[in-house]
Amino acid sequence: MPEAPIQLLLADDDQDDCLLFSEAISELSSIIQLRMVHDGAELLKFLSEQDTNQLPDIIFLDLNMPKKTGYECLIEIRQDNKFKHIPVVIFSTSFDPKTVSKLQENGADHYIRKPADFTILKNVLKEVLAIIQSEDPERTNKDNFILLS
Repeated sequence: MPEAPIQLLLADDDQDDCLLFSEAISELSSIIQLRMVHDGAELLKFLSEQDTNQLPDIIFLDLNMPKKTGYECLIEIRQDNKFKHIPVVIFSTSFDPKTVSKLQENGADHYIRKPADFTILKNVLKEVLAIIQSEDPERTNKDNFILLS
């Protein structure tokens, strides 16, 4: 029996970052389906329009987006019972330790600072997918929150 596809949702307004992310994912696995939205308002609208069984398995969320920031989206996602179970991985170019700590306190599962190198991007995406797909209920902790900084 074939494996069910892993549904990823990337919320990022940078077209180049979206393209690199998409290429990295396509090289990792053929059973991953990637959808993209390009601002925070579009992300929340997309989520609200999905049936529960069509929600993404993982959300990759950029912080600096128009209309609604990634931080604002994270807060709304974590406040909605329909979405609060979905792992949210922050995927951003910025790295401010106070912001990163605040993101973790508000329910982000992991933080990845966008790498400039394609191979590093592929490796960190492979790592986060393995962590999230593990059956370990403690898959997210302080020691593995930041996967690339």
